[in-house]
Amino acid sequence: MFDTWPELREFHLVMSQTFHPSEEGNLNPIKERSTELKEKTYALSNSKIPGEDDNEKIKSSLLKLKENNVALEKMINEKKFEKEITEFLSVVHDNFHEIIGLCKNEKHE
Repeated sequence: MFDTWPELREFHLVMSQTFHPSEEGNLNPIKERSTELKEKTYALSNSKIPGEDDNEKIKSSLLKLKENNVALEKMINEKKFEKEITEFLSVVHDNFHEIIGLCKNEKHE
């Protein structure tokens, strides 16, 4: 799926490089790259969804991902507590995996 949807691959790259350090208590990557992650989200949500994955469930999840990334960047800019940022970054990460799961389910039905 990353081969057919390059914007998803690009989002995943930044997501993994910011989320995984947060699991170990390091929020510096997401604090430094929250705008980049938001920009990748916009690129992803504005991209052409490949083939049979172009459906309302994925479009809805992409909209939620975009809204969540805007909120995450705002939290970081407002210097919210690290616990809040970590928890919300997990929400964004789960949202991303929801999209991945929908792609896989659509291809295997």
